[in-house]
Amino acid sequence: MRNAVKDLGLTPPETSCEDPKCPFHGKVTVRGRILKGMVVRDRMQGNVVVEMEYIHWIPKFKRYQRRRGKISAHNPPCISAKSGDRVLIGETRPRSKTVSFVVLGKAA
Repeated sequence: MRNAVKDLGLTPPETSCEDPKCPFHGKVTVRGRILKGMVVRDRMQGNVVVEMEYIHWIPKFKRYQRRRGKISAHNPPCISAKSGDRVLIGETRPRSKTVSFVVLGKAA
């Protein structure tokens, strides 16, 4: 199975961690969607909420509408994204009831 972390050419963070759910230092494979977004909440222990903006076409009015969606993602201690950071997240197998994504790094 392909691992998207190697395919994207992401470099591992300088600090290491012992987290088994880390895509760089653990046994997590990233497959599926790769998304960019902004961290809006970092109060959960080990998780963050990432908000993504996208545009949706409304055929009746022949215009686009701006929409937002929120996704919970696991935040490894070696990355430790904070609120306001733009991050890259990747899809994994379900980690918990609401978490199926993991933070891959801080985006530029």
